[in-house]
Amino acid sequence: MVDELQWRGLIGQSTDLEALRDLMARGPVTFYCGFDPTAPSLHVGHLVQLLTMRRLQQAGHRPLVLVGGSTGLIGDPRPTSERTLNSPETVRGWVDSIAHQVRPFLDFEGENAAVPVNNLDWFGGLSALDFLRDVGKHFRVNQMLKKDAIAARLASEEGISYTEFSYQLLQGFDYGHLHEQYDCRLQIGGGDQWGNLSSGVDYVHRTTGESVHALSTPLVTDASGRKFGKSEGNAIWLDAELTSPWAFYQFWVNADDATVVSYLKLFTDRSPEDIAELERQVAEEPFRRAAQKALAEDMTRLVHGDDATTAVQQAAEALFGKGDLAAVDPRALTDATAELAGADVQVGDAWIDVVVACGFADSRKAAKRLLAEGAMSVNGTRIEGIDGAIAADDFLAGRVAVVRRGRKSMAAARLSEGG
Repeated sequence: MVDELQWRGLIGQSTDLEALRDLMARGPVTFYCGFDPTAPSLHVGHLVQLLTMRRLQQAGHRPLVLVGGSTGLIGDPRPTSERTLNSPETVRGWVDSIAHQVRPFLDFEGENAAVPVNNLDWFGGLSALDFLRDVGKHFRVNQMLKKDAIAARLASEEGISYTEFSYQLLQGFDYGHLHEQYDCRLQIGGGDQWGNLSSGVDYVHRTTGESVHALSTPLVTDASGRKFGKSEGNAIWLDAELTSPWAFYQFWVNADDATVVSYLKLFTDRSPEDIAELERQVAEEPFRRAAQKALAEDMTRLVHGDDATTAVQQAAEALFGKGDLAAVDPRALTDATAELAGADVQVGDAWIDVVVACGFADSRKAAKRLLAEGAMSVNGTRIEGIDGAIAADDFLAGRVAVVRRGRKSMAAARLSEGG
């Protein structure tokens, strides 16, 4: 299993890979990963941990899925500034959402069934004095100050509050509790969590004398090295209401050639042979974008299901290929055209005015010339003549008409309210 994770590029830092390899060879290992409810949904960055958990479970190991009802009230330290603290009611709602969201990725039945846990269950009844006496005494401030996230904040003008500084004690105690209750011997987390992961390993060793393990997975970045996530303002959410299946599909299909092969290894279950063939196609036939399309299909099917995947593929073919726009699922069509330039129009507006409103011409005279030349089409059908008007039937699903100049330049004529 360790070799598989290494080949896929899923191991960043680790405590002792050879010892972990030996431990896994002796039988099933109970491991955990925590997800703090600091937003109503998980995002693409969390998928690395979720799919690593799934790989480990498929190899026979038992996952503990921790949703941090307590740690979510604080949030781990951000690199540059304090987090905005959310109300307990908000966090409770997000706990439920995230607990529901992780279920399709893991098996919660069988011999090594995943176990959902919430650290509010053991922190909720713990007093501050008991925590300081029984937990705080095992942490050394000089070691805590050396953690990268803490050191960065201490060097900043804003500094760091005791609230965020104490986060690593909470996560360390999580590991100790799960080790005691479930014999948990491995924690996984993102690359920016290494300080917290190692705090848990140290806490378990100090309190029990036993050696346990931690490993971090790499942060998901684009070709420039910029990570994807909420703090960067570019999160690709798993919730379809926050990031539509269309936008989710497009995120993957637009992956850079320089990153798509690593994404295939990190996120998909494709075999080394399959990925090697897609890598060859990236090198020899990049214009086909075969690797990106395979990645987009796999990931959209995994997160949003078969129907949504088929719908967005049909929408993509209709917009960028030769598919029938009228046959596209209305939701997928709305999502696919949402970011197109365009304008609100009404039934009966002259095509000349529609062409100008959609930005294809800067005057009615120029619009007449385009129409007379047969350069304009609606929903794949050429607009004949210069005297016509947009009709109710032109609005697909009663919402939008896709207007094109030539083959590639397109805009959305959206039916205005009351139109």
